[in-house]
Amino acid sequence: MIIIVDYGMGNLGSILNMLKKVGAPVVKISSDAKEIERAEKLILPGVGAFDTGMQRLRETGLIPLLNEKVLQAKTPTLGVCLGMQLITKVSEEGKLPGLGWLDAETIRFRFDPVKNGLKIPHMGWNTVKVHRAGTLFKDMYPDARFYFVHSFHIVAHNASDILTTTDYGYEFVSAVQQEHIMAVQFHPEKSHKFGMKLYKNFVEYDRC
Repeated sequence: MIIIVDYGMGNLGSILNMLKKVGAPVVKISSDAKEIERAEKLILPGVGAFDTGMQRLRETGLIPLLNEKVLQAKTPTLGVCLGMQLITKVSEEGKLPGLGWLDAETIRFRFDPVKNGLKIPHMGWNTVKVHRAGTLFKDMYPDARFYFVHSFHIVAHNASDILTTTDYGYEFVSAVQQEHIMAVQFHPEKSHKFGMKLYKNFVEYDRC
């Protein structure tokens, strides 16, 4: 069973529909501790501000259980958009600590939008440069592109965690994987066949 963690932020229905399309046998949106405890895989979605996301997670009371599932039980987990940022240690966007599942931090885009003519947030379709396929980009379509909406991005402190980078003002990390912990900055559920393939790879992932 795949659980999409519901803490009040994210495109939950869109992710659910995409997972069903790619053949996930059992997938639920849930904030129920008992269902999360039984989950074989987890998806941590998110849209919005870092501190709001962390505060919402705190209010659910699920953080200790999620830490146990991810860090001890090593449940395959996918962070999406804000969910990617929440698994880092800290963000420039807020004051609350992140979940810290990944040795990384979240920073704001560091370029002058006026000088280079780029807008913040980074919004729309963009390509990814695959450094290693990992789980998510196995047999991915060539010239893969995904839909982004974000003003902040992560800085991964371990280069070996980086799956893909994307260019927007400069090169930033757009997907990571550290063993069973995976995350993407874009929205696969809005990214047509590329997003479907990525979710299919996650659904079919077997850490054994």
